[in-house]
Amino acid sequence: MVFTTIVKAADPFISFTKTENSVVLKELNSGLMLFSDSDSDKGILRAVANLQSDFQKVTGVQPTLISQNSGAGGMLIIIGEAGKSKTIDALIKAKKIDGNSIKGKNEKYIIQNISNPFPGVSEAIVIAGSDKRGTIYGIYEMSQQIGVSPWYYWADVPVEKKENIYFKKGIYTDGEPAVEYRGIFLNDEEPSLGGWARATFGGINSKFYEKVFELILRMKGNYIWPAMWGKAFYDDDVLNGPLANEMGIIMGTSHHEPMAQAQTDWHRYIKKNNLPNVWDYSKNEKVLQEFWKLGLERSKNWEKLVTVGMRGDGDEAMGEGTNISLLEKIVKDQRKIIVDVTGKKAEKTPQVWALYKEVQDYYDKGMRVPDDVILLFCDDNWGNVRKLPDLSKPLHKGGYGMYYHFDYVGGPRNSKWINISPIQRVWEQMNLSYEHKVDKVWVVNVGDLKPMEFPISFFLEMAWNPKQFNSKNLLKYTERWAAQQFGGKYAKEIARMINLYSKYNRRVTPETLNSKTFSLENYHEFETVLNDYRALAVDALHLKEQIPAEYQDAYYQLVLYPIDACSNLYEMYYAVAKNRELAAKFDLKANYYADKVKECFERNAYLDHKYNNEIAGGKWQHMMDQMRIGYKTWADGKENIMPEVTYVYDDNAAKEKVFREKDGYVSIEAENFARMNNSDRIHWEVIPDFGKTKSGVTTFPQNIYPKSDENIYLEYDINFESKGEFEVQLLLAPTLNFNHNKGLRYEISFDGGTPQVVNFNGHYRGELGRWQSEHIIKSITKHQISQPGKHTLRFRVLEPGIVLEKILINTGGLQPSYLGAPESEISGK
Repeated sequence: MVFTTIVKAADPFISFTKTENSVVLKELNSGLMLFSDSDSDKGILRAVANLQSDFQKVTGVQPTLISQNSGAGGMLIIIGEAGKSKTIDALIKAKKIDGNSIKGKNEKYIIQNISNPFPGVSEAIVIAGSDKRGTIYGIYEMSQQIGVSPWYYWADVPVEKKENIYFKKGIYTDGEPAVEYRGIFLNDEEPSLGGWARATFGGINSKFYEKVFELILRMKGNYIWPAMWGKAFYDDDVLNGPLANEMGIIMGTSHHEPMAQAQTDWHRYIKKNNLPNVWDYSKNEKVLQEFWKLGLERSKNWEKLVTVGMRGDGDEAMGEGTNISLLEKIVKDQRKIIVDVTGKKAEKTPQVWALYKEVQDYYDKGMRVPDDVILLFCDDNWGNVRKLPDLSKPLHKGGYGMYYHFDYVGGPRNSKWINISPIQRVWEQMNLSYEHKVDKVWVVNVGDLKPMEFPISFFLEMAWNPKQFNSKNLLKYTERWAAQQFGGKYAKEIARMINLYSKYNRRVTPETLNSKTFSLENYHEFETVLNDYRALAVDALHLKEQIPAEYQDAYYQLVLYPIDACSNLYEMYYAVAKNRELAAKFDLKANYYADKVKECFERNAYLDHKYNNEIAGGKWQHMMDQMRIGYKTWADGKENIMPEVTYVYDDNAAKEKVFREKDGYVSIEAENFARMNNSDRIHWEVIPDFGKTKSGVTTFPQNIYPKSDENIYLEYDINFESKGEFEVQLLLAPTLNFNHNKGLRYEISFDGGTPQVVNFNGHYRGELGRWQSEHIIKSITKHQISQPGKHTLRFRVLEPGIVLEKILINTGGLQPSYLGAPESEISGK
């Protein structure tokens, strides 16, 4: 039999429309069965059960799980691991599938249609793996192609219902991974991820890790450094170790936690045994050896990559200087422990030595480890690789890895809250690493996991096959990822927004951003970046109104929240900058920006509350608890702290409000009067945010009518540059003639002259008109101003219920506008 292999499983083998080249996987009236040998590996059977659930999500019908051929009708999907599944091996022997394509391969799968696999079964689909993980990856590739995103749980991506599913005839594989160990590091996980896990699962325990491990496998990863802030993976839950091994996850420990022991394990160990806390091999060799031995004994039956070497307690340097001989002795002694515990040569247990921070100095100054130990290079914690192999010299036989960061706790500022990693930079640095033969370990610090969903997907996909990406197709990947989460209709726009927000966040991380980052004075820089984010936020909010209801939760998490929340930060820090600039000049406009800062700070809390308590029915409690505002040092506190603002107060401000004519008009907001006159019965009040612009001014109590000798008035001072007959427009609230159609009257005059008495609504008789549609009554009078200079306009009310919003004086240049011209400048300001 001749086998033709289609090399990329990324090429879709699932279709939802029938063609001549397809076979029925599931139709409305057809059944579907999943077949796996009863003695299959438990991790494979767990993935098969997930595939069963995934088909139910898509079709509404749960496929039947069988382990013996029943000859029942409907399509059959046969799943198994070559060399361990008697069914798969029989199909290979019968030349139904090509055994040579998977035997001896690493983590490879093939998916294909075959004829007559069993008596009475005319056709079937086979998912065959070269090993346990290869089989699992094939299962989850099927899940993904029928429409179940790897992020269905972690980002609430909905599953689109389909009645009909078809398989395109052919043989599909994704080949073998380019990088051997591909995984994530859950780090800096308090308060967000830890708080969420405690609220959801009772802790960072096996229930929690079951979800994490499944996610990693769905994205063809195989490796993890577990959460370690006050946590000990193996000790916290005795089910953790067996679960990882069952599911097919290779366990590691972080760069400063050797021999399968967590830092927290050490603190518990010395406390339990009443030992001194001396994490120093030169002073406490025997105790440390015994501690490390316990770590290897506990995990000896589980798949792992053992970290060797040593740093100081708490991820600090071991001490002053570079003590190469001591660290070489530590590694030698650790390897002896490995031999003693496993009964095998040291090189039979995979090991890695992390050249993190000062440990790289040891390597640079000549320290070496045995040939089989992987050398793990590191970035600078900010996504910039520090060291790569010298390709002009013999390469280390054990190979090289890279420890990369999407999240970091340390100077100059923590970066824990939001995604700051555009995939362009990730690709460029990891491609640089791969081209320098770094292909044994790729592990990335993802902090809380959320909200790093997009770069995690990219990192693990690139780790599988770095050659698939180049400088020209990165946005295409983003579009493909967006389509997987939201469908093709919105993919391009969502990809554009994800691409932009991560680019903007790489300009300056949100925790580092402050009021001094961008220039107010030069090149309109701060306004430019503010408007960049404003425009993006407007687009994100606009698309929210178009996204179907079932996608709203995922859209908020993956698109809207990171954009809206970061845009709000830019608004806040711009307002801080403007407040400080104007306050230094004793400009009352500083108060507007002070209020804006408070508004943005409160909105930050509102957006977090929505994420934590409303999205997905309150599923993500605490997930957005990371502090991001109010840093004093590199480290964060527990709560955001509003930036300090300055309010400008001027007791004489009312006396100094002289509005200046400019461009042929004067415009005054009603609340900015120079003087007011009350009586012992009636007083004026400003109603903030009343009406169409700033506020409204009216008299109280609203049932008291002024007497003839009560002068209830406001006065406004104006500096005219011209003279002549000017039109005064009062913009009044559209209050009707509620007083038995008598109408409401006011007096208006200049400089103590004879007032004009105006009844602005007495003629109203119930007809609908512009008052209602424009929400304003424009009352017009004309006045003679004989000389330029300062003049005083008096507005006196003769009835209650009159609300003044704005005054416009046309001196020859007032242009028509719906809201009225912007307020004029105050003389001398």
